Amino acid sequence: MNIDNKQLNKLSKNDNENDNLKEISFEIINSHMKDMVFIMKVEEGPIFRYLFVNEACHNKCALPKELIGKTFKDVLTKDMYQFLQGEYASVFFTKKTRLFTSQKKMDDGSRWNSESVLTPIFDDLGNVKYIVAITKDVTKSLKEKKQLIESEQQFRSLVDTNLDAIISVNLHGEIQEINPAGETLLQAACKEEKPNSIFEIIGGNHQPVFKNLLNKCKLTNASQSLNASLKSENDRHLPVHIKIVPILVHQVMQGMYIIMRDMSEKTKTAEKIHYLAFHDQLTGLYNRRALLADINLEIEKLKGSEIQFALLTIDLDRFKYINDTFGHIVGDQILIKVAERLLEFHNSNCHVYRQGGDEFNILLAYTTREHTRRFAQSILSRFATSFYLSSQEYYITPSIGISMYPIDGNSEETLIKTADEALFRVKERGKAHYEFYCAEMNSTLKNTNIVSLETNLRKAIQNKELELFYQPQINLTDNTCNSFEALLRWNSPNLGFISPGEFIPLAEDTGLIVPIGNWVIDTACKQIREWKLFYKKDFRIAINFSPKQFQQPNLIEIIKEAICRYGIDPSALEIEITEGAMQNTMEAIPVLRKLKELGVIISVDDFGTGYSSLSYIKQFPIDVLKIDQSFVKDVLINAKDAAITTTIIHLGQNLGMEVIAEGVEKKEQADFLIRANCHKAQGFYFSKPLSNKEIIQFFL
Repeated sequence: MNIDNKQLNKLSKNDNENDNLKEISFEIINSHMKDMVFIMKVEEGPIFRYLFVNEACHNKCALPKELIGKTFKDVLTKDMYQFLQGEYASVFFTKKTRLFTSQKKMDDGSRWNSESVLTPIFDDLGNVKYIVAITKDVTKSLKEKKQLIESEQQFRSLVDTNLDAIISVNLHGEIQEINPAGETLLQAACKEEKPNSIFEIIGGNHQPVFKNLLNKCKLTNASQSLNASLKSENDRHLPVHIKIVPILVHQVMQGMYIIMRDMSEKTKTAEKIHYLAFHDQLTGLYNRRALLADINLEIEKLKGSEIQFALLTIDLDRFKYINDTFGHIVGDQILIKVAERLLEFHNSNCHVYRQGGDEFNILLAYTTREHTRRFAQSILSRFATSFYLSSQEYYITPSIGISMYPIDGNSEETLIKTADEALFRVKERGKAHYEFYCAEMNSTLKNTNIVSLETNLRKAIQNKELELFYQPQINLTDNTCNSFEALLRWNSPNLGFISPGEFIPLAEDTGLIVPIGNWVIDTACKQIREWKLFYKKDFRIAINFSPKQFQQPNLIEIIKEAICRYGIDPSALEIEITEGAMQNTMEAIPVLRKLKELGVIISVDDFGTGYSSLSYIKQFPIDVLKIDQSFVKDVLINAKDAAITTTIIHLGQNLGMEVIAEGVEKKEQADFLIRANCHKAQGFYFSKPLSNKEIIQFFL
């Protein structure tokens, strides 16, 4: 507020004039001013006496109503009196306007802050006659100022400690301020000299897009972003992600923040992930994923044209034996050397891949069947040279299956499948050569869907699809029957009747022969008990054991538990083993002896066809010899077969063993066996294999 010094000076001369001034001016000050106004009369001492206070003073300071004419000492507390006395005395002695702030604690515990301006009023002699004080409540403004300072400090901390580069620019792109991360980024990418414009640091290829987004940000007040690279003296591009953020003050754009994030590490990581996704870790070759992508790319390129490409699937012959003999470390080193040798053929039209294990692929673009033939032959010729590893020489031969696009398939799946089928044919025919796919291969392999067969076989036991049929073994002396051979049958609801010649080898390969064999043991023992209860006599059932099943560590316990569960005579169960199961005498002898101690009958199936040795029947506790049907079949027309059959019968008799001839289909064959004093015979001449129901109804 401005006070007319001349009018106030006249106040000291004439009290009437003072009264008039009060009526005109002080009423306005008293009624309309929100700030507190004090007019203090100065007396010798100096002593300061209240001459005037407006309504705001009473409202905010709770001053006594009878205030006029009193001094500071009369009205104020000691502390406040001393404080204000000092401030007013300073104005009195210096004769200058003074500004000061003060703080007062309110009854509710809050703080009330004020700002006061003390203005001296002089008389004609230049002495301070009055002091006018205008006091303003600055509590709210101080709080806002404090909040503003704190907010600014928080913002500054956020900017200064941010790992991203933050550069503020004006509307023309001139750099105003750079945070520490920005300084570091620019030192890494740009010149030592600090750039003046943001356009000096953005890579040339990205400048047009950057300028366009900068203008878009100005027009829309909306943030923009892009991936770009920073300029570099040594042509090294530093990849960054840029975000352009408008700086708005009262909704008016004052400039922009250019926020940059260094993407070099992320780019390296992405490149590494991409490399690992499309490369084999051991050899560094492209992997199966890359092969599929490249085949699809070639197919797209050649659609509608007559140009061909070839897919070669390469498998290393007998590589498993190297792994088993020398270990996987040596095997891996050889695979690396194989990859290096195949890479010798690599060029723009020839790419090498490793699918896994010892299987490799080559994609040969823009080729013909004849060129592919010569190419495959060159691979075989290159592998004629041995590999050396740690002073050890290794010979590796490849087998190669080839499919041609579009003749053998027009999709990556079909081409890979047909190349695999061609490779399968190579393996069947002796390995170490190449073959092109032909339609006949597909028709051969289509008949046996191994995957589907295995899937259904795994469910066969739990779905009760397996069944035992029983072929009678006839006593040739009296034409009676007291023993049967159990034969496994599988009638699948999905695949129909499956020959044992198909699913038994599969069961052995997959290990399913063990649970299936355990089911056969249990079912045979159960059948022996049922027949004994029904016919009041013992019947012997022979069950076949594969070598893998014979090697079960708990085989004896399984058989013993089944015998005890059904309460049968152990001699009613016959275990048929092949000669292959007896080749490892160290393992076979203890198992056979335990079976013998258990009381079961032991027979050798297909005797004379395998690697038979007289030492086997000498060492092993064998009860029965079974003559293979291949000898019985031609016993009437082949003197050698007749002699072998007769010899086996006599051998069994002399060793106290029972002899059973298999595959008897004619009366003349049975008569021959009777004349040779063979104990028993089985075959279609006597009976086909029968179900339990058929045996009860027709046979027994």
